[in-house]
Amino acid sequence: MANHREAIAAMDFFAVPTLTFGVLYGLFVIAHSRRQILHFNVTPHPTSAWVSQQLREAFPYDSAPQYLIFDHGFNFNDSVVETIRSFGLEPKRTSIQCPWQNGLAERFVGSCRRDLLDHVIVLNERNLKRLMTEYVCYYHDDRTHLGLDKQTPAAREAAQSPTVNAKVYSRPRLGGLHHRYGLAA
Repeated sequence: MANHREAIAAMDFFAVPTLTFGVLYGLFVIAHSRRQILHFNVTPHPTSAWVSQQLREAFPYDSAPQYLIFDHGFNFNDSVVETIRSFGLEPKRTSIQCPWQNGLAERFVGSCRRDLLDHVIVLNERNLKRLMTEYVCYYHDDRTHLGLDKQTPAAREAAQSPTVNAKVYSRPRLGGLHHRYGLAA
């Protein structure tokens, strides 16, 4: 978030199995207005103290939104709610077993799985952090959204073809899983 106060943000966890049959947990905070990922991190042990620290990192210098939507996950206990309130946020819990009430966060998890996690085997925490860093860059700069009128969260302008015979080039993203296309000069 830049210099304005975002109205609504959401947070959620997602679980990722590793090569050695371990489980890593990714936490992310997403802004509703432009679907930008404000913060993410990965841990094998998602305690409420860790979640509170991630929220401090997500909302530095009075950049917290007005509302924060989250579910009834065991990690989002009273101490996390207290941390949320200490930022001046209004915590909004979804109803139990109602993931559609946090639809934007659920859609991000689904997109991340379809675009990346279903195609790779995660080795360890460091590997998942690297993959997610690349994915967030791809998600912000290259992945268009119907809800944003086919724009990216970073508001990249669509290329306009000046001629019928314009040359198209391709840049690989996410190790070649996806590509960004543009017009050659």
